Amino acid sequence: MKTMLSYFLLISIPALISSDFIITESEHHKSDYANPSSNVLKLAPRTLKKRSTEEHDTKPVRELEIYSMKIDCKVTSRFAHNVIISRVVNRANESREAFFEVELPKTAFISNFSMTLDGVTYVGAVKEKEVAQRQYQQAVSRGQTAGLVKASGRKMEKFKVSVNIGPAKKVTFELTYEELLKRNLGKYEMNIRVKPQQLINHFQIDVHVFEPQGIAFLDVDAKFLINNLTSVVKKTLTATRAHVSFKPTLEQQRKCPGCHETLLDGDFIIQYDVNRDLSAGSVQIVNGYFVHHFAPANLSTIPKNVIFVIDRSGSMWGTKMQQTKEALIKILEDMDTEDHFAIIIFDYETQTWRDSIVQATPDNVAKAKGFVNSISPRGVTNINDPMLDAVKLLDKAHQEKQLPERSVSMIILLTDGDPNSGESNPTKIQYNVKNAINGRYNVYCLGFGYDVKFNFLEKMALDNSGIARRIFEDSDAPLQLQGFYDEVANPLLLDIELQYSENAISELTQTSFRQYYDGSEIVVAGKISDDNLDVFLTEVFAQTANENLTLKAEVRVSEVENVTQQQQYIFGDFTERLWAYLTIQQLLEQRISADTNEKKNLTDRILELSLKYSFVTPLTSMVVTKPEEKEDDVLVADKPGEDENMAQQQRFHGAAGYAHQTPIAQQGPSYSPNPYGLGAGPVFTFVDSDPHFIISMNNHNDAICFNIDEKPGAILNLIVDPYTGFVVNGQLIGEKKIENNKKINTYFGKFGIVNNKMDVKVEVSTQVITVFHGEDKIVFPWSATASLTKESFSISIMKEKNVTVTVGDDATFVIVLHRVWKNHPLHRDFLGFYTLNSHRLSNMTHGLLGQFYHEVNAEIYNIRPGLDQGKHDATMIVKGHKLRVTRGYQKDYRFDPKRGTNIPCWFVHYNGKGFIDGIPTDYIVSSLFGLVYP
Repeated sequence: MKTMLSYFLLISIPALISSDFIITESEHHKSDYANPSSNVLKLAPRTLKKRSTEEHDTKPVRELEIYSMKIDCKVTSRFAHNVIISRVVNRANESREAFFEVELPKTAFISNFSMTLDGVTYVGAVKEKEVAQRQYQQAVSRGQTAGLVKASGRKMEKFKVSVNIGPAKKVTFELTYEELLKRNLGKYEMNIRVKPQQLINHFQIDVHVFEPQGIAFLDVDAKFLINNLTSVVKKTLTATRAHVSFKPTLEQQRKCPGCHETLLDGDFIIQYDVNRDLSAGSVQIVNGYFVHHFAPANLSTIPKNVIFVIDRSGSMWGTKMQQTKEALIKILEDMDTEDHFAIIIFDYETQTWRDSIVQATPDNVAKAKGFVNSISPRGVTNINDPMLDAVKLLDKAHQEKQLPERSVSMIILLTDGDPNSGESNPTKIQYNVKNAINGRYNVYCLGFGYDVKFNFLEKMALDNSGIARRIFEDSDAPLQLQGFYDEVANPLLLDIELQYSENAISELTQTSFRQYYDGSEIVVAGKISDDNLDVFLTEVFAQTANENLTLKAEVRVSEVENVTQQQQYIFGDFTERLWAYLTIQQLLEQRISADTNEKKNLTDRILELSLKYSFVTPLTSMVVTKPEEKEDDVLVADKPGEDENMAQQQRFHGAAGYAHQTPIAQQGPSYSPNPYGLGAGPVFTFVDSDPHFIISMNNHNDAICFNIDEKPGAILNLIVDPYTGFVVNGQLIGEKKIENNKKINTYFGKFGIVNNKMDVKVEVSTQVITVFHGEDKIVFPWSATASLTKESFSISIMKEKNVTVTVGDDATFVIVLHRVWKNHPLHRDFLGFYTLNSHRLSNMTHGLLGQFYHEVNAEIYNIRPGLDQGKHDATMIVKGHKLRVTRGYQKDYRFDPKRGTNIPCWFVHYNGKGFIDGIPTDYIVSSLFGLVYP
């Protein structure tokens, strides 16, 4: 029996977990670095033990209970070190399987995870990703499941792993993660999402903050902190230290007197900032490493020149365009009168509001708002031309001295799609824009929605000293757009250069910055290579709105070290770990724009630091041995990136290589009704090879298989759900040569997937994957790893392996690519179709596969020697029919791409007659996206 236990904790820091599984980090988490980080801890509702009538009013007994949860956060000079300790007891009289779920910020690096069970602690080890992947492949070849990581909200990813807990046994989970808090709009934020969903005997949040620069303010808030809980939050604040604790009793956690529901449900938020003045900033030194924070106050705002490049293609129709107008009008209203701006709108062609940049006077702003209100969506997407036009506008304005000499020029691009008109090669567009700008202007790219190709936008922004940000399709999209603009609305410094004691400092992080914006912060870290250094010198050179600025600071190394050492609760090597964290983040960012040779050097350095400091990054994975498994059992979880939906790829590390037609194998007399030996076995409903349909039955303890013999070119309906509008059809192909009087072997060479309610169609062939959405068409080659999401519908492609189609949270299908030698005289490439989850589909679902998504029960008896020598026959009663079936094997290629995994099944003869509804020709449709309803 399995019982779900899940935890979530939302805080700014790194993350890491495993259980003979591997965790790896996405390569595209940098874009969210500017956002407050968060982690989440939650416990889903548990099955309650039934009580007698006499006990009806007493406390319910939870078989799996969290009896203690402590969240301990230590922040030193913005670097946070968080430890979550959760203790669980199994009060049942038999083993239970607990699922440990953690939501982690995309920017976080996990640094430790352990489980303690029966007095033994199992600790994770960080390894190179390729090494971990090999261990994983060995594990899945034995049929074991993988750890799961998938996107969870805007800034989070969710990891889940399970562990068996014996009767009356306890398990302790301990997770450590670290992160540099990013100052955003004048504050640092830690957000602890508290969602235990049960009363906990010992629940405690402890946050310690040490800021030698001095704490300006510190606020604590949580929506669930109603009257009887606000007094439970204890806040102690001195000049440089703060302590926040939250330790509610059981009674204080109750939603109502005597009830067993908890009030703890929401975000526990801590916000703070430090004291600032017009100085060179603050320096901390510990164990030979330093960190320098620079965010001066009392400076005048520098004028800015903004070109708004707005996508008005057809896909922006409706809410997205309305929200874009709303946000742009508000941004125009907030512009300073010293600023200058222009507006370019584009679809397949470009339209400029004015021929030149104008000053943000009240009259010009009013006229621009009128133009914005008149924008209407149409056409396709040409990104190259409007971006080059924006550069020309800025060039002309600077050449004609229309703009202040000291000002910041930027291009803000907002688009919801990929370039598909004019110059449509993303690499060429990136080159054109970078070449035209030549380091003079900043580019900020806002990708609206799930369909946008974020990697393309991110590289174009980073190539031009900017950043990219995804704007999520939601009711608050205008606030997201305005929030991003607010981050760059008030530049205070230009061309900032930070310098340190000559010949005494090494391994510096970035020291040159194009701009410094109000509300942000510049952070530099490095190693002190001179062991005898007595005085640490810092110099800052920059330009303000009116003059050149030079700031200097000198600190005695021994004095600064003593300040930190006096704080007993601060982890001692924080400056070194902060340096490693910041270095890795910046190297990952550089790696996006690097050429091949430079990229290899950056990769080697990132890997070296990740392994040394035990950080789970895009190049490393954490491996933890689960107590109930062998030491070489491994689970893998890859954190999803901005352009990847990894939610199902972690469950399905695809199949490649040619799968030969497998004859029904000999079945010995020791037939077991459950070939997997797993109790309620794994769910499987799929079709692969020639084409063999395999259906699980009898609570997934056994399987039925059948073939469909139709001619090449025939299109068969596999799934049709009239309620959700979801359809899957497959087209058969034959071998290259057909010999006379020989059976024609057919395979699926193409699949068509339709989601009518979302106006999405996907065609998967052995050459390409094509996605149609309204008038838009996107073609992906099998040679790329890519993904695309439209609201609750997504596809994710693993290069030369498989494509995963996800509908909502409860319907997942995988199409496997089988490659053969291209010069093979007979065989062709072909596809297999696997159902991983069909819960979202209605009970009206039908089709050759869909009719079996409902429970299939069959009675097998009279097992006897078969008509074919060495094979066993039996009698099966199913759907009111009595059928002769033959025991054999078919292949499942999900876990072993080359050889496949044998699945014992009962073969139904004559094209599934008596097992499928009707006859095979009932399932033939006229086109790949054609409909046939039951």
